Amino acid sequence: MKVVILAGGFGTRLAELTETIPKPMVPVGGRPVLWHIMQHYAKFGHTEFVLALGYKAEVVKDYFLKFNSLNSDFKVNLASGKVEWLSVQAPNWDISLVDTGLDSLTGTRLRLLKDLIGNERFMLTYGDGVSNVPIDKLLDHHASSGKMVTMTAVRPTARFGELDIESGDVKSFKEKPQLHSGWINGGFFVCEPEFINHIPSSNVMLEREPLESVTQLGQLGAFQHHDFWQCMDTKRDQEVLEALWSSGNPPWLV
Repeated sequence: MKVVILAGGFGTRLAELTETIPKPMVPVGGRPVLWHIMQHYAKFGHTEFVLALGYKAEVVKDYFLKFNSLNSDFKVNLASGKVEWLSVQAPNWDISLVDTGLDSLTGTRLRLLKDLIGNERFMLTYGDGVSNVPIDKLLDHHASSGKMVTMTAVRPTARFGELDIESGDVKSFKEKPQLHSGWINGGFFVCEPEFINHIPSSNVMLEREPLESVTQLGQLGAFQHHDFWQCMDTKRDQEVLEALWSSGNPPWLV
């Protein structure tokens, strides 16, 4: 099953890091966050990826073109150009890298991949968030629901401490707890191929007309994930992920 990753945005809220590289290439633990996302899917046996590129697409393409040489040991003869691989550290992934346009919105990027995806169920996520969502259980949930699209719903950690106030008194204080209500779109979708037909030919966001359309049809289901999820929208988010990586036990790769 193909895994489509939307990896073409500008990452304006990470401007200090994305002037020279696209957001999915911002490093965590020395590797692009995109690699971490792909590694999570690969852990569940899904290694066929389609990357919808846009902003600085050439950086992503260059990274994967040079992946073997950057991550493996080799011997090269400079006169002939012959390369002998001494140890190959590359995962067995098939990756299609498609430039879907600099200014295309998320829905349009997906629509432009219709022919490549084909007439089969596929998974879809964003190139800027990691999670330990159980992909096998997500797929089982989708199959049993009969829905056209299943969205993983998450409750992120609050950015600030949460106060419970009654009559001017603080009854409880929780430092940056997980939200108890207000489920949000955490990405990690499973989609039937006909979903792409609900994307208009205009330049649209995935989260607007396409998902609103299937919601009105009663065809958008939710897989509620209660465990780890973290987006990387800001420099602070990137620092949180770096700290988790440095702990030696990053929850998205467990």
